[in-house]
Amino acid sequence: MEKLTSIHNQHVKNWKKLQTKKYRRQTVTYLLDGWHLVNEAVQSGVQILQLIGTSEQLAAHPDLNSLTDEVYEVTEEVMQHITDTVTPQGIAAVVPLPDAHKVPDMESLHGGWLFLDRVQDPGNVGTMVRTADAAGFAGVVVSHRSADIFSPKVIRSMQGSQFHLKLYEGDLAKWIEDFKTVNAPIYGTQLNPQAKSFRDAEPGKTFALIMGNEGQGMSDQLLSQTTANLYIPMRGQAESLNVAVSAGILMFQLNKNL
Repeated sequence: MEKLTSIHNQHVKNWKKLQTKKYRRQTVTYLLDGWHLVNEAVQSGVQILQLIGTSEQLAAHPDLNSLTDEVYEVTEEVMQHITDTVTPQGIAAVVPLPDAHKVPDMESLHGGWLFLDRVQDPGNVGTMVRTADAAGFAGVVVSHRSADIFSPKVIRSMQGSQFHLKLYEGDLAKWIEDFKTVNAPIYGTQLNPQAKSFRDAEPGKTFALIMGNEGQGMSDQLLSQTTANLYIPMRGQAESLNVAVSAGILMFQLNKNL
């Protein structure tokens, strides 16, 4: 076990840089902050590359030392420096970054899929991934202009759901056309004369739901590619729903028969 007390140590500098997308991609790793995320990773069989903890937390959980050969005892100052939280829990881990750009074989894809079109708020992205997990969806695909799915804020909001379903980043127009090759319906979300109530949608065993940008909704290009566009009838007088709330309602409805 190596003890680190300075924020100028090279290991500490590298952990700090994992808050940036560039360094995460360069090292193909990312940082988990807190007990819940570390435990979720361990329970999911994710490799722990480096374990970082304060003396108090490491002493209270000696079994953690068996997770990796690289265990680092750090001060609370160092832990505060490398994490993106106000009050760190004193435990963190570096884990492999999944290959989110590899396009899978369409024939192997089944179940409900959530596509995020330029959703830029990290809290919304993380919440929708977590809700997709809760609703039994198979995976989530985010467009290139959405919030990075492995940024610290999205990681905190996902609460470990990244270990329970597949996550990809890519060109949604291409993903839509690929889904069509296996006759999977693509549902957009927009209120227009041609749209239908979400309660009338009857998807099969494989389908995709697209949620659009918080302010602008879905792009015109993607709307032109959908099988059908859905809306949520509202009885009250609210003008609109938060995109993550809408996604939750739609995902549980569409996935009810799976």
